[in-house]
Amino acid sequence: MNAWMMLGIAIASEIAATASLRASQGFSRLVPSIVVVIGYALSFFLLAHVLKTLPVGMVYAIWSAVGVAVLAVLGKVIWGDALPPLAILGLALIIGGILLLRVAVGPVE
Repeated sequence: MNAWMMLGIAIASEIAATASLRASQGFSRLVPSIVVVIGYALSFFLLAHVLKTLPVGMVYAIWSAVGVAVLAVLGKVIWGDALPPLAILGLALIIGGILLLRVAVGPVE
């Protein structure tokens, strides 16, 4: 499997784990708690393999920024969390920073 695909799956599993962390209600609900453990384990396992071929700074920046942005939107949509205009601007800046980092690093793999 290609490193970029593994990174995408790592991001998706981290997002599922973090969303389940909230749903676990402090690890008092079994199924969401299991999803948390499996999701984070899978995410870190895949990240370890991605880091064999891609630069750590870029990988971690993409993994964390995409997770933050997606979870902020999911928080708004699913749980009604606040997402004021200034927060939206911050998320846009995070994504813009990732794009600049990717351009700066140039072709990899």
